[in-house]
Amino acid sequence: MSRTRRTALPRRRLRHAALAGTALLAAALTACSGGSGDGAGGDGKADAKNEPPMAVSVNLTGSQVKAGEPVRVTVAEGKLAQVKVTDGKGGELAGQIAADGKTWTSGRNAAPDTDYTVEAQNTDSQSASTRFKTSAADKVNKVSINIPKGSTVGVAMPVSLVFDNPVKNKAEVEKQLKVTTSNSTEGSWGWVKDYSGNDRVDWRPKDYWKSGTEVKVAMNLNGVDSGAGGGLFARDYTTEFTIGKDRRMEVSLDTKKMSVTEDGQVVRTVPVSAGTPGGQKASWSGKMVLMAKEGTIRMDSQTVGLGDAYDKMVDYAMRLTWSGMYVHAAPWNADHFGNANTSSGCVGMSDANAKAVYEQVQAGDPLEVVGSGSKGTADLGNGYGEWNLSWEQWKAKSALAGGTNGS
Repeated sequence: MSRTRRTALPRRRLRHAALAGTALLAAALTACSGGSGDGAGGDGKADAKNEPPMAVSVNLTGSQVKAGEPVRVTVAEGKLAQVKVTDGKGGELAGQIAADGKTWTSGRNAAPDTDYTVEAQNTDSQSASTRFKTSAADKVNKVSINIPKGSTVGVAMPVSLVFDNPVKNKAEVEKQLKVTTSNSTEGSWGWVKDYSGNDRVDWRPKDYWKSGTEVKVAMNLNGVDSGAGGGLFARDYTTEFTIGKDRRMEVSLDTKKMSVTEDGQVVRTVPVSAGTPGGQKASWSGKMVLMAKEGTIRMDSQTVGLGDAYDKMVDYAMRLTWSGMYVHAAPWNADHFGNANTSSGCVGMSDANAKAVYEQVQAGDPLEVVGSGSKGTADLGNGYGEWNLSWEQWKAKSALAGGTNGS
């Protein structure tokens, strides 16, 4: 940051000074003489000797300013009345004047590769303006969002954000993430390591969502520094979605059946065959979330570390984990539905039952696997495993004290 210089301008009737490209927003905010023509000395001229000029400085100056910090405007004498900082597209960088009236600070950082205009006014209605431009970021971080805008999802679907680059400044990033709901749903962000190895932050309600809840997510990240190795964010992100029917699924490894409930009432019971107990072919247990309905896909056992056990096209595939656990049609295993768990980890059923379930469910519906013979609970980042944690355990994964709630 260059050293700030203050230079007095003579008092005159002109109210606006423009000093673009310097550290001084107005080297001296100009005073206004009496409107009636009767000055202090009675000769119609303002007496400048008794009123010192007012200097205002900006912390960011020039045409190659490093982005990623707030804009600060400081007045040497008197008090600020208002400050407006706008970018080249008309967007405003909102901020607040300190209690003593001396300093205005933007609530967000200056974004990379952006032209800014700063306009300030003091309590005597004097005004001044200047401009500066930030340089492009050396490295840009980006976000992948799991819920497309306008979607309807099930009651267990978290908001999940995966970052391209590491996020060391987790608290600073989390402060810029806001979830707003139509019914003041309580929830919190929590940081996990995604199955891909990337940093990830999810927002989970305290309890399952209520059907009909409308949700908006604002990710005001433009100009935020990820920290070492992560780079700056160069844009904001938003999404909005609605919570659909309260539909839940449960798979019992003991009875070899899957039940589907809607609004607490059982609407379907399906015989299944889950993973073979006693090894890597066993199913995961615990609370999972139906991540996506993928239709007909190719399943190759070699991609999940199970050798050449299978390589086939599978219909009505519904993903539960990134590591490859699905609910799907498995007509080749028909003799074992309801009788034995003999699959390679997925929950299989007949074509007819798989089709019916596939058409009934939606992404975000919870599915819980209970009973004996599983290989344990999948890692948090292997799908959406946050529902296996208590509310207090989940809040502890926030980078902010006490977690962060929606509204």
